[in-house]
Amino acid sequence: MNIQTRKLNLITYLAQLQDESFFEKIEEYILSKLEKEDLSDFVPFTIEELISRIERSEDDFKNGRFKSQEDLENLSANW
Repeated sequence: MNIQTRKLNLITYLAQLQDESFFEKIEEYILSKLEKEDLSDFVPFTIEELISRIERSEDDFKNGRFKSQEDLENLSANW
């Protein structure tokens, strides 16, 4: 079973879950994991960097330097 199927199965299970206390335990576990993530290496873009990246992206798109959704799906099918 691939990860995508497992995720969908988990979502379906959670959507049908009626046990409030069990749901709270799952929620607490997930939130505690998120809080423990190390973001110390994360450095947000400056406004100038963000604008520069946007301009580069727009230029790439105008000049055909991009991959379509279909290209990416074909590429990822071989992973």
